[in-house]
Amino acid sequence: MDRRRVLLLLIALLILSALATACGSGGPRHMTPVPANLDTSTTRTSDQGLYRATIIPSLDPIPINQVHTWTLHVETTDGKAVDQAEITVDGGMPQHGHGLPTQPQVTKNLGNGNYLVEGMKFQMTGWWVVHFNISAGGQSDRVTFNLMLK
Repeated sequence: MDRRRVLLLLIALLILSALATACGSGGPRHMTPVPANLDTSTTRTSDQGLYRATIIPSLDPIPINQVHTWTLHVETTDGKAVDQAEITVDGGMPQHGHGLPTQPQVTKNLGNGNYLVEGMKFQMTGWWVVHFNISAGGQSDRVTFNLMLK
């Protein structure tokens, strides 16, 4: 093999290696299979048991490729509404290893433990997760909702 072919082969291998690295190495956000016992409840208890949250999408079924709003209801596990919470939203599609196509935000405290979430959008069918990080009264916790969109 002449030097030129060897050089081209080395360049091709470097490019393929860089692409493989950029696409991930099977980490936690890469091609996670759908759990057999996936809980798609619209009311969930937070990870540490501090809060109980309920999602109420403005559209049913949840649409694909359409920005819409949700109401998030947050209460303590004994049923008291949580007002004045700071809430952030995150999520993605574990099967494909990508996040949400938008950056949804809680934009308004509606009172009685209800919060307006704007900017929700899902660009394809399948398994999605939406995480809400909730901080109130000096305590923080996270609640995760699983969605199977058709």
